[in-house]
Amino acid sequence: MFRLIGRSGKARRGTFTTPHGEVQTPAFMNVATCGAIKGAVSALDLKDLRCQVQLCNTYHLHLRPGDEKVKAMGGLQPFTRWDGPILTDSGGFQVFSLAQLRSIREEGVTFASHIDGRRIFMGPEESMTIQSNLGSTIAMAFDECIENPAEYAYTQRSCERTYRWLLRCRDKLRELNSREDTVNPQQMLFGINQGSTYDDLRVEHMKKIRELDLDGYAIGGLAVGESAEEMYHTIEVVEEHMPPEKPRYLMGVGTPGNIIEAVARGVDLFDCVMPTRNARHANVFTWSGRRNMLNEKYTLDPLPLDEECDCPVCRNFSRAYIRHLFKSGEMLAMRLCVMHNVYFYNTLLMRIRQALEEGRFEEFYTKYHVMLDKRI
Repeated sequence: MFRLIGRSGKARRGTFTTPHGEVQTPAFMNVATCGAIKGAVSALDLKDLRCQVQLCNTYHLHLRPGDEKVKAMGGLQPFTRWDGPILTDSGGFQVFSLAQLRSIREEGVTFASHIDGRRIFMGPEESMTIQSNLGSTIAMAFDECIENPAEYAYTQRSCERTYRWLLRCRDKLRELNSREDTVNPQQMLFGINQGSTYDDLRVEHMKKIRELDLDGYAIGGLAVGESAEEMYHTIEVVEEHMPPEKPRYLMGVGTPGNIIEAVARGVDLFDCVMPTRNARHANVFTWSGRRNMLNEKYTLDPLPLDEECDCPVCRNFSRAYIRHLFKSGEMLAMRLCVMHNVYFYNTLLMRIRQALEEGRFEEFYTKYHVMLDKRI
């Protein structure tokens, strides 16, 4: 399923074959939380924005419209009109983000819905069932994402429970994939490494989950309070113990600079809400750094968002016009900037792949790992 094409140090160029198509890695997975990219961008637009993988949220789709309704529509692919690979997260991140609305026990987690307050229980079996109903290409194992810093003893207990949950996820998904009415009988399972910023816990947990021979492995629990240096160190510690023949996914990261740094440390897959969230607040990524389109200096600026970009937005619209749209409260402003940022992130990963193929990754890293995160 994963084929390594080339390397530059620890950076990897590969291909990941899935039931819904081949993914060229390293790759960015575009976040469509409720089955849509926030900012009025549809699955049909994504084809023009170099998207390879769409990521959807298990918890949110379970609440609305309901995973059984999505199953009745044939799964997420026909429902959203995205026909490529889809990854669904497990709901485990909501264990972190809804900390004030949940309680954790061995069986699973009870949430209070952020929509109407009703009680919802989700454990490994429930998470796998929901993801099976959604029919995603890749299902993420149900885990606990804890904040950083975290107390050592609690982190240790959490890792042990997350491992037990992973065993239950594996067994449940095998059963679901064998059913005649399953949406995607080839649904894959990725395990998630946890352990906060404790090296020994990270390594111990990774060694245990790699023995399960899953379809891929993720590094979770980062970008939730630790410094960038701590994050990079944790990646380095874990990477040494990750199976080289399986894809590696860094969850919820990050800035362009974060991605370049993580690729250099051996990561293959990424996701983050940053390109779309920043775009909706008039912040765009360019090959010269980050640009705030509300700045007055763009009032009469006829140039595109990024002179080096050939996305549909940069080919057709000026900075002055986009600033005007934001100032006027027009929805089109968000749509155009979201399209640009999604294209930028996917192009960033494409250029990283090209640099790896051509033996230029070290040069690419030196030029861009700081520049792309700076504010213009």
